[in-house]
Amino acid sequence: MSVREVLQILPARRSRDGDGVLIQRVVGQQAHDLDPFLMVDEIRSDDQADYVGGFPAHPHRGIETLTYMLSGGFVHQDNLGHRAELSNGGAQWMSAGRGIIHSEMPLIHQGLLHGFQLWINLPAAQKMKNPEYRQATARELPQLKLASGGLARAVAGQWTLEGRMSGSPLSGMAAGARALDLQLPAAAQLSLDLPAADTVLAYVYQGVLLAGLPIQKGQLARFGKGEQVTLTAGADGVRLLLLAGTPLAEPIAQHGPFVMNTEAEIRQAIADYRNGTLTVTH
Repeated sequence: MSVREVLQILPARRSRDGDGVLIQRVVGQQAHDLDPFLMVDEIRSDDQADYVGGFPAHPHRGIETLTYMLSGGFVHQDNLGHRAELSNGGAQWMSAGRGIIHSEMPLIHQGLLHGFQLWINLPAAQKMKNPEYRQATARELPQLKLASGGLARAVAGQWTLEGRMSGSPLSGMAAGARALDLQLPAAAQLSLDLPAADTVLAYVYQGVLLAGLPIQKGQLARFGKGEQVTLTAGADGVRLLLLAGTPLAEPIAQHGPFVMNTEAEIRQAIADYRNGTLTVTH
């Protein structure tokens, strides 16, 4: 069985989004480096000034988002009528399809706000579908104890770990995208069999991951092709998000919150937003 090797290590870079929210963002050096993923954002701060502005109402078209909170949370509201609090181990999936307008405003509290948002590209055939939204609490996301004493939580999609199936209620995402929150103690090792054609990424948010090369906190590893990925924790253990999905290999045109296949489609999305028809469903 062929083992995947690390092809690329990408650093998270400090950025601001929404109303001045401080984030650490990973994007590919080339448009298709992370395909079907478009970017990985981490927000981590115990200073309210870094996130109090939140993400006021804004549009999307052509993507899906997966948001996962470890500590603290946000209130999600959208034009479909959803209003939900996402906090402390919960996750939400939003498929923008042809158009959605939503806001994500922080639950103001004392202490750490820590979570992630992934952007996943929709295939061309699904970019103009009707939008959808689903959410799962921490209790609803299955967690497995590993033989090493580590823990694995299926945030999105279906996973097989040490011969056991673990599936999140947030399944059926675009391009088979899935996410696993993985915690391994010092020097522990875990091997996973994954479809050979899938993109596989690992974002380290605590400790060091050893996968042929050391991947430090705040770095994302992109693995090459193969049937198996082997992850080994460093001397102080590791916590990471493991991501997998089927590459779309389609043209990408992006303007802010709109991700389509052509510049003409981007111009149409902007026009639809300006004239109030972005969110008209069929």
